[in-house]
Amino acid sequence: MGTELLAPLDLAFWHLESAAHPMHLGALAVFAPPPGADPGPDALLELLGARAAAVPRLRMRVRDVLLPVGGAAWSADPDFDVHHHVRRVRLPDDGTAPGGADFMEAATRLAGELMERPLPRGLPPWEMYLLDGPGGGPFAVLVKLHHALADGMRAVAIGAGIFDQIAPATARTRPAARPRPVPPRSLMPGPRQVAGLALGRIEDLGRAFGVGASLVRAGRLDPRGAPALRAGSSGTRRLATADLDLEAVRRVRRATGGTGNDVLLAVVAGALRRWMLERGESPRGDDPRALVPVSRRRPGGAATATGNQLSAYLLGLPVSEPDPRERLRAVREAMDRNKAAGPLRGAGAVAVLADQLPPLAHRFGAPLAGSAARMLFDVLVTSVPLPRSRLSLAGCPLSALYPMAPLARGQSLAVALTTYGSRVHIGLVGDGKALPDLEQLARCADEEMAALLAEVEESQ
Repeated sequence: MGTELLAPLDLAFWHLESAAHPMHLGALAVFAPPPGADPGPDALLELLGARAAAVPRLRMRVRDVLLPVGGAAWSADPDFDVHHHVRRVRLPDDGTAPGGADFMEAATRLAGELMERPLPRGLPPWEMYLLDGPGGGPFAVLVKLHHALADGMRAVAIGAGIFDQIAPATARTRPAARPRPVPPRSLMPGPRQVAGLALGRIEDLGRAFGVGASLVRAGRLDPRGAPALRAGSSGTRRLATADLDLEAVRRVRRATGGTGNDVLLAVVAGALRRWMLERGESPRGDDPRALVPVSRRRPGGAATATGNQLSAYLLGLPVSEPDPRERLRAVREAMDRNKAAGPLRGAGAVAVLADQLPPLAHRFGAPLAGSAARMLFDVLVTSVPLPRSRLSLAGCPLSALYPMAPLARGQSLAVALTTYGSRVHIGLVGDGKALPDLEQLARCADEEMAALLAEVEESQ
C-alpha cells in the first residue's frame, strides 16, 4: 500500500486531538472461556498480533507532506513492529473468584485508564490490549483506533479481522486479475468532464454554505442540560457499561412504530432524566442536545472504503418530559424531521463542511473548531453495527462488545450502542472528574428500558 493523502475529515480528526482530548475510538470485547482447552494468554497475544499485522491498514502511519500545504498522508511504516501495538495487561488479583461482575468492574476500570492515553503519533495510530485475570475465566480485548483511521463502520471492518470467523477469509489471497487493455485517452479532461467537475464543485460549495448557515443559527452561547454535561474537560476517562434486552426494544418498536434506534435514543433521554433526578438536579428547562452520527456510506457499499464518511443529526433529548411514551414520541418525530431533511443538511452535518475546507484550515483551525463543539451539542450518541453472526477468538465465544466514542473538547459524556446476539450493549465514556457516578447512569438506562416497556404494554 503506497502513500495516500488524508481525506479532509480525517485530517480534521487528526488535528483536533490534544493530550487531554485523545481522538480515538474504542471497543471492549468480552470473551467467555472456551468450551475446550484454554488457549492461554501467550497464545492469545500471539494470535492477536498475527491477525492485526495481517490488516494492511494497521501498518500505516501519518506523516506530514509538503503539498498540499498543511496536509498529511498515510504511508507504510518501514519499521512496523506489531509488538509496539499489542500488549497484555493483567487485572489485579483481589482474591475473588474469576469472572462475573468482579471481572467486568476491574476490566472497565482498567480500560478507562488505558483510554485516557493518546496514541503515539510516530506509529500507526492503534493499540490492542489483552485484559485477563488470574486463574483463567473470561478475558477482554480493548481495541483503540484513531478516528482519523476509521469511522464506526470502518472500525468494525478493521477490528473484525481478529475474529475466528472473519480472519481466515481476510487472510486468503486471490490471484490478481489480468488488467484489460485500455484505449489511449487524452490527459486533459474534455468539455463534458470540465462541466461536470465544475457543477459538482458548485453543488459542494452550495451545500457547505447551507451547512455553515445552519451551524451559526444552531450555535448557543450557553450549553444546556445537566450541570455535569457542562463541566470542563479534565483529560481523565471513566467507563461504564449497560446491557439491554433486544427483544424488549423490539416489542416497544412494534407497539409504537418508528425504529429501534428511536427507542434507544428515548431510553438514553429517560436514563439522563433519572440520573439527573438522583443527583438532585432539575430536568426542567432547556433539554440537552445530542449529536447523532450518520454514516454517508451507501447501502451495500464497501465498509472498507478509505476515509471517514460521516454526517450527523442534532436531536434535543426530551429529559424534561416525565412520560416515557411522550419522550419516545418526541424523539421519533424529531428523527423523522431529520431524516426528511437528509444527512447533508442542517447544523448536524458539520462533517460535510469539514470536507470542503483546505488542509491548512484544519491544521490551524482545529483548536477553535474543537472549542466550538460545546456550543453545538452536549452529548454524543452513536450506534455502531456489528456482524449478525456469532463471533469468537481462538474458540472463545464473544459474549459482549461495548463500543466507546471519543469526547470532544468541552464534552463530558459520549454514549455508544451496538447490538450483538440478544442484547444491546452500551458503552458510556465520561470525563472522570465530571462524572464520577457514571455507573449510576448505566443502571438508569436498564431501569428506563424496563419502565418504557411496562408503560407501552400497559397502554395496549
